[in-house]
Amino acid sequence: MHYTGTIWRPPYEASSLLLEVTAGCTHHKCKFCTLYHGLPFPFKLTPLDVIEQDLQEAQLRLTDPMALLSARLQGLPRVDAPQRVFLTGANPFVLNFERLTAISALIHQYLPAVNSIGCFARITDITAKTDAELAALRATGYDGLTIGMETGDDDALRFMEKGYAAFDVQKQCCRLDRAGIRYSLFYLAGISGAGRGEAGAQATATLCNQLRPTLIGVNMLTVCPEAPLYQEIQDGRWQESSELEKYHEIRTLVEHLNISTRFAALGASNAFQFQGVLPRDKKALLAELDSIIKTAGEADLREYRVRLKHL
Repeated sequence: MHYTGTIWRPPYEASSLLLEVTAGCTHHKCKFCTLYHGLPFPFKLTPLDVIEQDLQEAQLRLTDPMALLSARLQGLPRVDAPQRVFLTGANPFVLNFERLTAISALIHQYLPAVNSIGCFARITDITAKTDAELAALRATGYDGLTIGMETGDDDALRFMEKGYAAFDVQKQCCRLDRAGIRYSLFYLAGISGAGRGEAGAQATATLCNQLRPTLIGVNMLTVCPEAPLYQEIQDGRWQESSELEKYHEIRTLVEHLNISTRFAALGASNAFQFQGVLPRDKKALLAELDSIIKTAGEADLREYRVRLKHL
């Protein structure tokens, strides 16, 4: 299997086969993001013949007698055939319908047990596809997209140069709902800046309440020195919220959500990790957040943020 640079995946894709079909990001303008800065190119497609070679390697690992014997002699557990593939890269869903269909055909050819294919997606990737194409992609296995929505705060989206507005999130995710493609939305606590977090959280809840995400995940804004946002802070054009502010913000988001969905803060950017199912666990989640706000010290939380080596 070939991989380029650091491979990022959501926590819930831990058991998926990771297949590189793109590397890098097509947007590269979000002021807070540094995830793909280490690559020597902005964005690159993996040739179909290389994808096929990787799938052949994955198939061989599952079926080759010598590979199975070697694993057994080394005391390694038998590898089960994967049922899900996660395509790597910042936004593989940007690939056109024909290429995504060709990739799914290769996956099903070499790994017939696979029943779903997921990946990261930008809102603009969905915009470029027709309703018929989305429905056809769902039929070939594409399901469970992970979308970095970040916020429903239009001012923050504009300042961070996300390339879309809250209305675009609502419109395109409704199209996914109609096509039967499930998706998870990720919220970035702190993206609205100091003093504006709770208003941003309320706007995000209003947006999410119009949609049907299977999960709303939370990450905490972590400003790295190489991010354009760092310079904005140094120049006095943007002020970062405190760590406790971010928890007040998350509490506001949970309080105002009234849809049925999973809610989770599991990534490394979260000093405290928690999850639950809404609306069933809303009271428990709010109580946990109240406890964090009451007992966690700003200095300790800030030290965690500063010492964080990766997301």
